[in-house]
Amino acid sequence: MAEPGLVRNIVSLLRNLFLATAVYAIIYALFYLFQTGSLNGIIRPVAPSQALSPPSSGIFGGHNPRITLNPHANWFNRPESLVIAKDDYLGPRPHVDTVADLPLLVESCRGSLAGLEKMRNVFDCISYLANSEEEYYSLPEPNLRASNQDPRKAEYMNADGHGNTLEHYDSPASALPPSIFSLGTCAGPVVPYHMYWTGPATWRVEIFIKSYLYTQNLPCSRLWLWLDCDRNKQAVDDMLHRDPLFRRFIPLVERGDITLKEWRFPSRIPLPKDIDNTDGLGYYKNPGKPSLKGETVVGDGIVRDASGQEWLALTQKQMSFLPVAVSDAFRFVALHLHGGVYCDTDILMLRDMRPLLLPNPKTGQHSFAERWAAHAHEGDYNTAVMSLTANSSLSSYLLRGGVRMGLNFHPRVIGRMAWKDGRNHEFVMLETAAFDPIWTEFNWDREGRCTVPCIRDYGVAFKGRVDSIRDEWESYDGPRLEEIGLTTHHQRTSSPRSLFKIRGAPRNRLGRDSEMQRRMTAGNVPNAPDEQHWPKPAPAEVLHSLSTTSEEIDELRRAGLIADYRVEEDHYPPNNRTLQNFFRGSWSYHIHNQWAKHPEPSSWFDVIEHTQDGFFRGERTNPYGERWEGPAIEPYGWWPEFA
Repeated sequence: MAEPGLVRNIVSLLRNLFLATAVYAIIYALFYLFQTGSLNGIIRPVAPSQALSPPSSGIFGGHNPRITLNPHANWFNRPESLVIAKDDYLGPRPHVDTVADLPLLVESCRGSLAGLEKMRNVFDCISYLANSEEEYYSLPEPNLRASNQDPRKAEYMNADGHGNTLEHYDSPASALPPSIFSLGTCAGPVVPYHMYWTGPATWRVEIFIKSYLYTQNLPCSRLWLWLDCDRNKQAVDDMLHRDPLFRRFIPLVERGDITLKEWRFPSRIPLPKDIDNTDGLGYYKNPGKPSLKGETVVGDGIVRDASGQEWLALTQKQMSFLPVAVSDAFRFVALHLHGGVYCDTDILMLRDMRPLLLPNPKTGQHSFAERWAAHAHEGDYNTAVMSLTANSSLSSYLLRGGVRMGLNFHPRVIGRMAWKDGRNHEFVMLETAAFDPIWTEFNWDREGRCTVPCIRDYGVAFKGRVDSIRDEWESYDGPRLEEIGLTTHHQRTSSPRSLFKIRGAPRNRLGRDSEMQRRMTAGNVPNAPDEQHWPKPAPAEVLHSLSTTSEEIDELRRAGLIADYRVEEDHYPPNNRTLQNFFRGSWSYHIHNQWAKHPEPSSWFDVIEHTQDGFFRGERTNPYGERWEGPAIEPYGWWPEFA
């Protein structure tokens, strides 16, 4: 028999564990409630197959917890905006050969290297970026333009769409525009955009891809979505065939906009020829003797094979302790091998980046990253957005440095190394206004005026309630936007164009007819079927947001769940936010993680979703006045916690 003291100790331990778990659960629930305003996402995610229950009862949701809709203020009748937006606010897209003067951008937004007089004045920098393109953008002489260079010597793989085998690119006049089934052709090199991801697609993947499609020069760009196959060997197959959210982008994979690529950390990485890959340090006074394979060790981790090609070789021990922050290392490897630009998945693109990515004939530069907040040190880089010339002296130097430091590719570590070795001037440091306009404000380092909009915290862009952003327009000097009536608005919930029927793409995120469609066909609306007769979704298909079709919305309207809109009953009323006033001038906005947050109705991110949905429906233009000519793309879903 167990001793009484031992039993008491076990009971006490179990009790303490239970109390600790309960306290953790309460704290987590309170934190989640503070973030989202609802516990629905914790209690039970609502799948589209569970979407529509008896409309006569005012309930939206087939299983508990059901979602109560206010017929006078909900997803379906809330106006998108109180003002008329100017969609083409950036004017015509820059010429395909336009290049940016990176040193001028640095000096205009930083000031002198010693004084950093302008570095903390983000408002002035963004104003310069928005209003002075004629100063920092230029079109080179015809013989120096990227479109007139030899594709066979391009730094990017498949820069001409034919494996770099063509003798010349199409001219700007002869380049073909994109269509539903074709990307068209590019007058110049096609630039790869790299993105790293692991796991199923989420809203972050969706808004990243849509912001790319909304802003970039698509015939001249390719989005490479690298999936971590070291963690999941079937990652690409899963994304292509079993990911309910990514299914909406399959037509873009077929058209060539998006390429899913397997990422496996390489054990050997080729280094450029005709340069000293030991940086003149030697490491070995006398190279080692050739191995049986004809390979010679010529430096720390560098081997030369029998053909003379040098490789950065990782040891088995190094391969066993790959960095936890795989994406930190991935971006340096991918850009060294392929060139182009890398973007974190929580980056929201706002402008065409192509002028930054083409080499400027005058400066010869297009390798860049950005400053780490308002840190004054020359080596304090952030690489959330980064570009490197493929297989270059700089890319191989940065790569070798991270390997020598134990596979440590944190940007500030790499940056300090480059500064110490005197090579940071090859790696242009743009200011935060270019890619992360509120970072200086967030760190309380801002000088001068606040940005437009004046956002001081990264979570604020998710908020849509009245007065959720204090002094949001304190720095706005523009004209008053024209107001529209509350009954005049786009229907965000309209289905995309009919290409879904052509391609057999899903009508909703489950890839099959929605529950409302089933019940409409069965003739049992508005009476809901018994719970035991509800179709059970496959576990992999359960999502945290849901989609609707225009037919479903019409049925809800007839059932009385969508009535005349009443602004006084709305927790998230429409406002005067438009994308034209969202950090105009910046090339991107950095969301900074916050992976669990969802955008509230009428928030800045919700406004962006409305704008992009209208563009992909063919009803609105992008910032450059262009219409969407590609395949249909399913609109954003709804978040049940904001019903």
